[in-house]
Amino acid sequence: MTPRLGALRRCFEGAIPSAIATCAADGTPNVAYLSQVHYVDESHVALTYQFFNSTRKNILANPRATVQVVDPDDGAHYRLQLEYLRTETEGALFENMKAKLAGIASHTGMSKVFRLMGSDVYRVLVIEPVQGGMPSTATARPNLLPGLRACLAGLAGCSDLAQLFDETLQGLERYCDIRQAMLLMHDAARGRLYTVATRGYAESGVGSEICMGEGIVGVAARERTPIRIGYAAQEYLYSRAMRKGFERSTDGDALETEIPFPGLPDSASQLAVPLTFGPRLLGVMYVESPQELRFTFEDEDVLIVLAGQLALAMELLSHSAEQHEEVAAAAPRPPAAQGAPVTVRHFAADHSVFIDNDYLIKGVAGAIFWKLLRDHVEAGRSDFTNRELRLDPALKLPDISDNLEARLILLQRRLAERCPFLVIEKTGRGRFRLNVSRPLKLSAA
Repeated sequence: MTPRLGALRRCFEGAIPSAIATCAADGTPNVAYLSQVHYVDESHVALTYQFFNSTRKNILANPRATVQVVDPDDGAHYRLQLEYLRTETEGALFENMKAKLAGIASHTGMSKVFRLMGSDVYRVLVIEPVQGGMPSTATARPNLLPGLRACLAGLAGCSDLAQLFDETLQGLERYCDIRQAMLLMHDAARGRLYTVATRGYAESGVGSEICMGEGIVGVAARERTPIRIGYAAQEYLYSRAMRKGFERSTDGDALETEIPFPGLPDSASQLAVPLTFGPRLLGVMYVESPQELRFTFEDEDVLIVLAGQLALAMELLSHSAEQHEEVAAAAPRPPAAQGAPVTVRHFAADHSVFIDNDYLIKGVAGAIFWKLLRDHVEAGRSDFTNRELRLDPALKLPDISDNLEARLILLQRRLAERCPFLVIEKTGRGRFRLNVSRPLKLSAA
């Protein structure tokens, strides 16, 4: 029986090099090794176009090729008869293959040589098994479906976004043995992604930001496509040792305005999956590991399904919080603030907020926090609603598609890490309270 192309996906992981045979216009054959065979769908594969060499010349003159691939588990060989269709030099397929090639090039010390010029798309005409496969020496792969089922069951029981984020990352560790993971939300107005939840890192990095198109996370977000790399690739990792974002304080001191991204310093495998709802990008789920080739195409499939359900749950919960606010329960008046006064400074240019010269937050979350502090100091308010923030024209919040609830979760978690005397607690659906236990001195710049 002729196997389906999808059944050969292990052959396309790059563990064993593939070979391609082409023929020149005069009939001269040529055989070469391939850097990557990429599964596109049940009828198509894509090959890397890196050099204008004999293989490339032959394909342009005679668009037929034979590719031999090997299953790394059982040693089974397969010949694919291919027909060249087109070359893509941008878009999701190109960026996906470019990222994988960068990892392969870095692993083999060929980073300066392996540069993807295009993704050559081929139609698969015939799949031919080749006799001579060897007995498998690989250990059985774990079944990932029970873990996915358990993760999805956990999402179904969540009643708010904060619980949803935490349950997702806990589920990945508990049921899928993925120990380093994070969730980032999309800030469409600024073209950035900001971190709202992490697991498995020494520092949480909540509030750290990535530009669209930067690293594996930014590329996955920009192209709306999952990207998986089995080997460390420098251009897809994040180095936050040097910073460019500074604000100038009133006394001339330079103030840091960046939160370090919490990536592994020795990350060897990465997988980024966009969170989308219809045409809208909500964010990105990112996982990584110090183990090379940790994530297979099965892991990618599982995370794509999980990401789809997570995005749906996020959308439902955020709209529920906006449209069905609960009446806040009566609460005792908070005790008077005590201790040394705290100076809170706000810079209007980017809404960055500093607590006694220590950077806290900026952007939309910074603008929201500054409003809460002013209302608390000037009017004695402690209780607020999501709706009033959304309708406040002074805040100039992004449109309704921007997730306000996620901004509040970000702010709440940054305060919990940096300022134990400033606490945001949820008091009902769409309602929250700001608890202040030390006197505040506000300063605007």
